[in-house]
Parts: sequence; structure tokens; C-alpha cells
Amino acid sequence: MKPAIYILLFLLLPFFAKAQHNQKDNDSLHVAFQNAANDTIRMSIYGKLASSFTESNSDSALFYYDKEAMLADKLKLKIEEVAALDMKGYVLSTQRNYPQSLATFLKAKKIAEDPASEKNIWYLPRGETAYQQRLEWLGWIYNDMDLLYHNTGNLDEEISSIRQARSIAESIHNNGLLTYAYASLAKFFMNTDQLDSALFYEKKAEKVLSYNGGKWGGLPLNTLGKIYQKKGDFDLSREAFAKAIKQDQEVNNLSYLGDAFLNIAGLYETKKETDSSLYYARKAVDTYKKIERPDGMASAYSLIFSVYSDQNKTDSAFAYLKLATVLNDSLNNVERKNLLAFQNVGFDEQRKVQQLEEEKVQTQNRIRTYFLSAGIIVLLLLAIIFYRNNRQKQKAKLKIEKAYDELKATQQQLIQSEKMASLGELTAGIAHEIQNPLNFVNNFSDVSNELIDEMNAELEKGDIEEAKAIAADVKQNLIKINHHGNRAGDIVKGMLQHSRTSTGVKELTDINVLCDEYLRLSYHGLRAKDKNFNAELKTDFDESIGKINIIPQDIGRVLLNIYNNAFYAVNEKLKAHSSQGSTNYQPTVSVTTGKSENNIIITVSDNGNGISQNIVDKIFQPFFTTKPTGQGTGLGLSLSYDIIKAHGGEIKVETKDGEGTTFIISLSNK
Repeated sequence: MKPAIYILLFLLLPFFAKAQHNQKDNDSLHVAFQNAANDTIRMSIYGKLASSFTESNSDSALFYYDKEAMLADKLKLKIEEVAALDMKGYVLSTQRNYPQSLATFLKAKKIAEDPASEKNIWYLPRGETAYQQRLEWLGWIYNDMDLLYHNTGNLDEEISSIRQARSIAESIHNNGLLTYAYASLAKFFMNTDQLDSALFYEKKAEKVLSYNGGKWGGLPLNTLGKIYQKKGDFDLSREAFAKAIKQDQEVNNLSYLGDAFLNIAGLYETKKETDSSLYYARKAVDTYKKIERPDGMASAYSLIFSVYSDQNKTDSAFAYLKLATVLNDSLNNVERKNLLAFQNVGFDEQRKVQQLEEEKVQTQNRIRTYFLSAGIIVLLLLAIIFYRNNRQKQKAKLKIEKAYDELKATQQQLIQSEKMASLGELTAGIAHEIQNPLNFVNNFSDVSNELIDEMNAELEKGDIEEAKAIAADVKQNLIKINHHGNRAGDIVKGMLQHSRTSTGVKELTDINVLCDEYLRLSYHGLRAKDKNFNAELKTDFDESIGKINIIPQDIGRVLLNIYNNAFYAVNEKLKAHSSQGSTNYQPTVSVTTGKSENNIIITVSDNGNGISQNIVDKIFQPFFTTKPTGQGTGLGLSLSYDIIKAHGGEIKVETKDGEGTTFIISLSNK
């Protein structure tokens, strides 16, 4: 498998298991797709599905790469779009669809060359910058275009493209790209019979990365085997091909595995070891059939024909010649059209392509003279098979589109369910918050009634001054009643704002009031569930902040989720201390606000158990939770992350295992 695919897999969220091309893993990816919470996750799943089919079912791979690229473009994730387009161009080149392959590569190259593509990066591996990631994908584009240039006879463009990839790899110190650039140089020099140079670069590739334990499959080893075969060292050649077969089987790369079988069969044919040659040639045929690679099948049939011819087994030789002829006839037709279309895309290699076309047409005519009847029958059978496959693909496409629409609806329902779950947690806190102002209203109403009675008594006595004093007290009580009534109304308004669907419209909001309100609601909500729970609340609000432009319902949900997690953490630590008989732990949750250049910083800290370092990178992933089953959906922090990103802000976490956790929210003050 091309290493670019593995780079793509590395960029995906570790929530998903590593995909290989088998039904069980693809079924698990489809299940994950059905549970995906947003387009970003769906884009990732499309990428994994595409990569699992890249070397085994090119039509399926193209379908999913298109889906991935469209979602990346919709989300304005340009680097992810480049990754999908690069791999799509590679698959098209393996299909010999040269015009579309070239157009796709050029589109990806244009995006990757634009520094503006660095502005919106979905995920960066630790220690890598957006600049490095953009250049890395530009390097993969240059490297992956070598197959296109090789198949179309553009040797100058081929070597230039590989050297561009090597130069980029060296500039950003990317060993994965550099290893494959060296391997591509080795293959180029091997194909042009510059064997010493080919062996030199193959050894450099081994020295840089030694194939990462074989996870890229046996392509470099195949090249090494061919080099040794051309140099006449059959033992080293056979050893390299055997290693390639083993590595390809380990990573289930059927395309490269078929090539390895065919190469070792050719080696044995050269050494006149016919039994071994036929054995591996037939294994190559079986492997190519699984992935529907007619070019590989045709080459294997031709090799078997050659072996049987040397053995004077005319009937068997003729049978395999017919099979090879039919496939070559079909391939030549397709390739001729693609080469002509490729010329129109803009490359100045018309003379070479025309010569290649003339040679292929002459060969095709000679073969057609002898095997026209057999060819027509096979073509009819292939037409029936292709028609049936096309209908099945259309049905599958309709099912996927229907599932996609259903997933969008499910996503909205899931988000609303998460909001309502958090609203349920607020109920007790809201009840407590409303009860306090209602108690004040009731108490001041009772006192005011008594004061009015006293005032009437004083008026009957004629003591006007005392009556005025009592009236002033009544007025003060009424002011307090009005104040606490408004307070209760604000609490109800906040509850309704939390429960209703966000309008997406930003409002000028006092962030200090919002932070304080949701802190109290979260705290009293937990106390309503556990009467024994107490915690110290510390607040330090910067009053100079004023109001900022945000969507209050959405930011409120973020704060509520973080507060709930903080109180849960300190409560769990308190329970652990209590079970050990310790009384020296005081649960504490602190909230501060402040300014930093053009940003508002909200910091929420707790002195709970903290988060283990081996999972801290996963806490913003959908459905990831450390709470027991049934106590958390794993969506809270994921939705909070999306909300803050949608506000153009940033959310980070700092934690020490056993000491506590701090969430830092940065929002624009513009």
C-alpha cells in the first residue's frame, strides 16, 4: 500500500480501529459512521473506508475518496482535501485513467502550494506544524505522480517529480516521505537499467527507515529483487521477493502481493525451474482476480504461456495465450483512449505517446487476426458482468445516500438529547436558585402586610411622621420584592435559553454573570443529588471585561459541562478519601476570567484526581468517557470543543494525575 495512505490513517482520530480490507472491519466502520456526531467524523470514516479499498477495489476507493474530498471542502479543511485528492489521483493512475488522474493531481497540487491552506487544520500530529503538514502532502503528490508519468512514458517528468518529493522531504526532515522518495528513485533507475544507481538509492531507503517493519508492504523489496535479478544475483533476488511476499501478506496488500508472486515466477522461469514458476504464476492469477486487476492477470497468463511453450505443451500454451490476448485487447482499447485524452490535458509528450499507440495498435491487430471470435465472446461476458456490477454499485450508492440523510437527522436528535440530559441535571439547581428569591418575596410580603397595619394604626392616632417612616420601610420592601422577583425571572429565562435550540445568533453577554450563574446551578444540582456533598467555590472575575459577543445558550452549555465534570471529579476524590477515613481533603472548584490581548480567558480548575496522561489526548473525541456505563454519553466535551471552535476560540486542558485539572477557554473579544 502507498505510504501516503498510512499518513492519512495516522491523521485520523484514534477512536477508530485500524482498518484492513476485510468485511468485518468495514462493517465496524459503517457502524461507526451511523453513530458519527458530525461531518468531521464522517470525513474521517470515508478516508478509512477509501484506504481499505485502495489496493483491492479501486471503484469503491474512488467512491469514498470523492465523499471524503467533498466533506473536507465543505468543512474548509484544505489539507484533508489535498490528502483525499492525492490518493484519488493515485488510484486513477492505477486504473490507467490518465486524464482524470492528472487533473486530480494538479488540483491537489494547486491547493497544497497555497500557504492559505494552513489556516484551518483539523488535526496536527504532536510536534508537527501546519507548514510541515502542507509541504509533506505536497511531497506525497510529487512522489505519487511518478506512476502516472511512468505509465505515460514521461521519463523526464517522472524523475523530476521524484526529485521534488525528495527535496521537500529533506527540507522538513520527514523520514517517511524521504524513504519512499529514495525507493521511487531506485525503481526509476532500475527501469532505465542504471542498476548501480538503483541499488544505491534502495540501500539509502533502507538506511533511513528500514520499511517501518514492513507496514508499507513489499513494493521496495520487489524493486530490490528486480535489481538483483537484472544484476544476475538470483539468490539475493529470490530472497528479496520472498520477503516482499511475506510483508504483503502481513498487511493484506493484494495488489503488491500479486506483483511479488509474478516477479518470483518470472525469476524461476528465467532459471528454467518450471514447476516453481507455474506455481507462483498461478498464485499471481488468483491474487489479481480477487482485486480485479486485468493487467496483472494478462502478464501472469503470458508468463504461463511462455513456460508451457518452452515445455512444448501446445494445447496448454495456446489456452493461456488466448486468455492473455483477450485481456490485452481490452486493456489496449482503454489505454489508447486514456493516452489520447491525457495529451489534451496539456503535456508536451505527443510524439512518444503516438509511437506507443502505433506499436500497441499493430500488436492488437495481429492478435485480433487469430483470436477475434474468442475475444468477442469474452467481451460479451465481461459486458454482462460490468453491467451487473454497475447496477449493484448504483443500488449501493442509493442506500448510502439514504443512510447519510438518516445519519444527519440522528445527529441532530443526539445533540438535542445531550442538551436535555444536561437540562435534567440542572433541574435541582434551578429549583434551589428559584426557591431563594421566592422565600425573600414571601417574607418581605408578610412583613409589608404587618407594616401596613402598623401604618394604619399610626394614622388613626394622628402620628403622621411615624406613618411616613413605616411607608418608607414598605417601599423598601417592595423594591426588594421586585428585585428578587426579577432574579427568579432571570433564572427561568436562563433555563429556557438552555433548553431551546440555539438560534446561532450572537448577543452581547456579560460573561462574568454567565460563568457565575451556571457555576451555582451546577453546584446546587449536584447537592440536590447528594446532600452530603460540599465544595468550596472560588471566583475571581475581571469586571473590566464587560459584555462580549457570543451565543449565550451555546457557551452556557460549554460551561455547564465543564463545571459538571469538575464537581464530579472532586466528589469522586472526596469519596475515596472518606472511604480511607481521611478528613484533610477540601473539594475546591475555581473559576476566573481575564483578558489576554484580544481574547477573553475563562479558567475552570479543580483539585480532583486529574486525568491520566495516556488518555488526555482522547477527551475531546466523541463517545469517549471515563465515567461508569450509564453515567456519561462521552459527547459533552466533544460538543463543547465544536462550540468553542465555531466561536473562533480555543479550549485546552492542563492536568496532573492525582492533583487536579484545569480547562482554559479562549474567546475573541472582537
